[in-house]
Amino acid sequence: MPDYKMKNGYILLLTAIYALTGLLFFENQMIGVVCLFVSVVLTALTVRFQVKTEQEWKEYVLGITKRFKHVSEEAVKEMPIGVLFFNDEHHIEWVNPHFESIVGFDAVMGQSLNQLSEQLIPAIKKAHSEEIITLNQRKWRVFIRPEEKILYFFDVTEQVKTQELYSQDRTALAFILIDNYDEITQGMSDQTKSLIMGKVTAVLNRWANEYGMFFKKISSDKFVAVMNQKIVDQLEKNKFSVLDAVRDVNHKQNIPLTLSIGVGAGEATLQELGHLAQSSLDLALGRGGDQVALKFSNGKVKFYGGKTNPIEKRTRVRARVISHALRELVLESDKVIIMGHCHPDMDAIGAAIGILKVAEANEKESYIVLDPDDIHVGVYRLIDEVKKDEVLYSHFIYPKQALEECTPNTLVVVVDTHKPSLVIEPGLLNKTDRVVVIDHHRRGEEFIEDPVLVYMEPYASSTAELVTELLEYQPKKSKMSMLEASALLAGIIVDTKSFTLRTGSRTFDAASYLRANGADTVLVQQFLKEDLTQYVGRARLLEQTTILGDGIAIAKGTMQDVYDQVLIAQAADTLLTMNDVMASFVIAKRNDGKIGVSARSLGDVNVQVIMEKLNGGGHLTNAATQLENITIDETETLLKEKIIEYLEGGDSE
Repeated sequence: MPDYKMKNGYILLLTAIYALTGLLFFENQMIGVVCLFVSVVLTALTVRFQVKTEQEWKEYVLGITKRFKHVSEEAVKEMPIGVLFFNDEHHIEWVNPHFESIVGFDAVMGQSLNQLSEQLIPAIKKAHSEEIITLNQRKWRVFIRPEEKILYFFDVTEQVKTQELYSQDRTALAFILIDNYDEITQGMSDQTKSLIMGKVTAVLNRWANEYGMFFKKISSDKFVAVMNQKIVDQLEKNKFSVLDAVRDVNHKQNIPLTLSIGVGAGEATLQELGHLAQSSLDLALGRGGDQVALKFSNGKVKFYGGKTNPIEKRTRVRARVISHALRELVLESDKVIIMGHCHPDMDAIGAAIGILKVAEANEKESYIVLDPDDIHVGVYRLIDEVKKDEVLYSHFIYPKQALEECTPNTLVVVVDTHKPSLVIEPGLLNKTDRVVVIDHHRRGEEFIEDPVLVYMEPYASSTAELVTELLEYQPKKSKMSMLEASALLAGIIVDTKSFTLRTGSRTFDAASYLRANGADTVLVQQFLKEDLTQYVGRARLLEQTTILGDGIAIAKGTMQDVYDQVLIAQAADTLLTMNDVMASFVIAKRNDGKIGVSARSLGDVNVQVIMEKLNGGGHLTNAATQLENITIDETETLLKEKIIEYLEGGDSE
């Protein structure tokens, strides 16, 4: 490289000499002439040096350019990197020799990028910087340069294979529980118990051996299984068929034994996998059992099974324990605030009044959070009746008042929901750590964080039924009024469709207790009356009904007609009473502009699983969802896809 430091030194020296020559010329002309001569000689040498330097620089730059061009050409032609030029229409204009050897120059020239992979054009349009595609049975990482319209292809087949091997070999952990084993085998002889457990264990052992997992019994009704991700993928593919196998074995003996399985998987330590597996098992049990909850370390959750109704528990031990625990929490609190879900129905209001009675029995200040402008149409009559009772109505407060009343020592009781996004006033959950959840819905992925007490029983007909049982174990310091008992009974009647769905012996026990405490069935019927307009609207909605195979009926409204959510649900209930209808779905536009879908079933079709695929939820026989930015026809198409997936065995989330 030319020595520019020397050149700059010459220039500085000449400048100094010329300045000195000028000064000496005025002092002594002879010396000045000599200095001038020296300056001219040095100037000539400098000019010559500069010319030589520039020539050397040109030769240097030319050499570098030639070398760079040679290296670039060699890189493009010889290095194992595919290079592709495309035009504005995403057609291939040129490929380098390496890429030509992969796909053939003549085979792709002028063709669309879709000929290579359908992933490329969407990735370019979305401004992705890279994409992995499959080409000639190999994996390629494509670096996208949209400004230059160039694609660079790097073969990452071995890297992808290594990642897949690592992913498939990751450890996964499963906890397996026999649902209600102690209650179902209560009263059986030891020989019968051993026979039943032997059959279940044999099925589980065959299942474990078939997939090559480690399997171990850790208690009378609990097992642990250790596997890898590859086995988990196989189990998912077969929809955890062991659930059906165990159910079929015991069904022949008329013993309703089922399994609940919690699986923890993903990139996590063994300790974290253990927590994930236990959390998954709790989730499966909270949803009613007879299913698998698969939770990954990234938070994703999948469900399989859940095809049977939750089995009613035969004893009330848990209800008594929960009632006593609730009483202790009430006594330790400065006040109690009760709230249900937004747009509360009869069950939520009835259960809230029941918890209000629990607080009253323990002589604690208590309030129910309610926005009178945000309630179901069917609840208006109940609220109008409550307003006539000044003492009872004084305990109802607005959400803003509840926030003002709430302190860190306040007990907040959430009824008829367990999802923080659905409660009337989410801010209450952040103002105190003392939160109780009482609900009868199957547990979903979203759940109130760290409640101090949870009473969730999916087998129950309603939250009002659960609260009625809790009331039976509270101090009898004040008698339940006729209106309070009637409100709880109305909640049970509404959720059971007048004792026809999800009704167990405990449901009738709770109704009997309420009737004995003054519940007025005539008043309940007054609460449940509907006007002629609703009846006609429901009939109009059911006019557009189609029947799919397997007894599934779908009714839909139009985008011009708007219906209340209660009416949509009532239409689904009505449709379920028709001949040969096993499950009903009603699609209609709601008052808030969303598209509502209500689903009902007689039990053979798990509508909860189908609604969860549409970001909804509920029960096996009663579920719903709401969708935004979609038309009714689009919703119908989407719903049919999910129903077909379910019927074909894709009952996972």
